[in-house]
Amino acid sequence: MSVCIPVYRGEEFLAETIRSVLDQTYRDFELVILDNASPDESGRIARSFGDRRIRVETNATTLPQPENWREVMRLCRAPLIKLVCADDLLHPRCLEYQVGPMEADPGIAVVAARRHMIDERSRVLVPRRGLTGLTGMRSSVEVARHVVRSGANPIGEPGGVLFRREHYFAVGGWRPDHRFVMDLDLWIRLLQQGEFLGLPETLAAFRIGRESLSADNEATIYAEQKAYIEELAATPHLQVRKSDLALGRMRVPLGRMRRRTLFRMSRRAARRDARLEQVAA
Repeated sequence: MSVCIPVYRGEEFLAETIRSVLDQTYRDFELVILDNASPDESGRIARSFGDRRIRVETNATTLPQPENWREVMRLCRAPLIKLVCADDLLHPRCLEYQVGPMEADPGIAVVAARRHMIDERSRVLVPRRGLTGLTGMRSSVEVARHVVRSGANPIGEPGGVLFRREHYFAVGGWRPDHRFVMDLDLWIRLLQQGEFLGLPETLAAFRIGRESLSADNEATIYAEQKAYIEELAATPHLQVRKSDLALGRMRVPLGRMRRRTLFRMSRRAARRDARLEQVAA
C-alpha cells in the first residue's frame, strides 16, 4: 500500500508525522513525500530518514494545495492509498486495522476510523472524534444522509481514511473547486464504487494549530460546508430526504461553533506553554 504526505512549510511537525507512519505494525508500504517547493527545511527533514520505504519527490514550483494533493496521488504506486497531512499523526496499528478489511473484501471502497483532535504539543484536545452512527458497514445512501443531517464532516480528515487507487481515479480524484470540503467530497464520490466501513477504534490524530489552514479559513469552510450539504441533497442517487436537509441546515452553525472552540482551545494551550517557558527561562 501507499501512504503519501504532501508538505509545504511543514518543518515544525513533519518529523513527528513521518515517525508515526514508519512506526506502523503493518510494514508493507511505501511512504511518498511530496515537497511542494517549500522554502523551509521540509525537504531536508523528509530526506533525513534512513528508511528504504520512503520516496521523496519535489515540485519544481509551488502548486496550489489541491493540485499538490492531486500530484502526490499520481506518484503513489500501490492499490491502497492513505493521505496524511504533514502535521497529523497515525496510531501504530492504523494500517493494520484498515488494510485487513480492504484486502479481505473487494466490495469495500472506504475504511474510516475515529481520530483525536490534538494541539501543537500533540496533547489531546477532544478524544475519539467522528463516526457517531457510522460504524460498521454502510451504504452510500446511509452515509450521505448521515453527512447531510450532521451538517459537518462526520467521517473525518484523510489521515483516518483508507481507499483504493483505482477508485480514486475512476471518480476524478480531489476536486479543487471543493477545496475546504475536498476530503468529504471525495469520500462520498468513492462510495459510488463500493461500501463504507467505519471502525470504532481511534487510529489517527488531527492537529489543531494556531496557524493551520483550517484556522485561517474558518469562514470559507463554513460557507462551503453549507453549500455542500445542499449539493448532496440535490443528488438523486443519494436519496437524501427533506427532513435530513432541514436538520443539516440547523446543525451547520453548530459545526462552525465546534471548530471555533477547538481553535480557541489550541490557542489557549499555546499561550499557556509560552508563559511557562518564559517562567522557566
